[in-house]
Amino acid sequence: MSDQFIFGIEVFLNGLMAGVLYALVALGFVLIYKASGIFNYSQGVMALFAAATLVGVMKGQVPFSHLINAIFGTDVHYFGWHLPGIVGILLTAVVMILLAWFVQRFIFRHLVGQEPIILFMATIGLAYFLEGFSDLMWGSEIKKLDVGLPQGINTWIDETTFGIFGYGFFIDNLDIVATVVAALLVIALVIFSQYTKQGRAMRAVADDHQAALSVGINLNFIWVMVWSLAGFVALVAGIMWGTKSGVQFSLSLIALKALPVLMLGGFTSIPGAIVGGLIIGVGEKLFEFIVGPMVGGATENWFAYVLALIFLVFRPQGLFGEKIIERV
Repeated sequence: MSDQFIFGIEVFLNGLMAGVLYALVALGFVLIYKASGIFNYSQGVMALFAAATLVGVMKGQVPFSHLINAIFGTDVHYFGWHLPGIVGILLTAVVMILLAWFVQRFIFRHLVGQEPIILFMATIGLAYFLEGFSDLMWGSEIKKLDVGLPQGINTWIDETTFGIFGYGFFIDNLDIVATVVAALLVIALVIFSQYTKQGRAMRAVADDHQAALSVGINLNFIWVMVWSLAGFVALVAGIMWGTKSGVQFSLSLIALKALPVLMLGGFTSIPGAIVGGLIIGVGEKLFEFIVGPMVGGATENWFAYVLALIFLVFRPQGLFGEKIIERV
């Protein structure tokens, strides 16, 4: 085998791993869109807020310590404890559920039946509010997140591929964990949405808010439940991305990378989010590897959006999305 072909295999595998991380973010979008027809622009910021909260809880940081010290002239920053990762994750999950209740109680409860553009603008406002609230609560500095997940090169894959190809593949253990977690999440969410009473109610709410209310579906409960699920997915995505690149402002921008994933997989399909993520992840890596050197590189910044544009032209509902047919 040629060296270029062997390198291409490694690039392909790393593309799959990157695609899984994109798909984790896209899952949060799909959940909320399926339940309410809302494109949740704030999903990326929710991942940032969840990751920052997790770091703060684990380190025992005093919330709003900078504000408290500025007002009262104190110098208090930490409670003095350090919690294990699993405890921090559970406490952060509770915070995300409380956030879901807050979002439903004070924002979307008052917007039932409104036009989609109004709901979308509400999520933009929520995104900027959460971003500022996160900085105020935990500080804006770059934070290191470590919940005990394995990181670094997988030595078994490295040694095995070296024995086969004479070249060891670099596959990060964290990416492997993310792949397993994403697969389990997708299976659980598909089972929930298709085979449970709450899942069917969630789909009914997405079709028509008023009709769902008329048949006795508790709209408030469904939306709190869905935003809680989206918050949990954001927590998982925040853990993976935060562990990989640190908890910082750029973490909120991963939502932009999820847009092409949704356009390919479809806004209403949970498996589509995974497939779309894998296509984007593999596509951008291989395109950079094959075509990048011919055009000066940096193709990963725009490849996904060009591919999404092509899909919008020829199949706007995505690979797994539902085709909308309206009578006129």
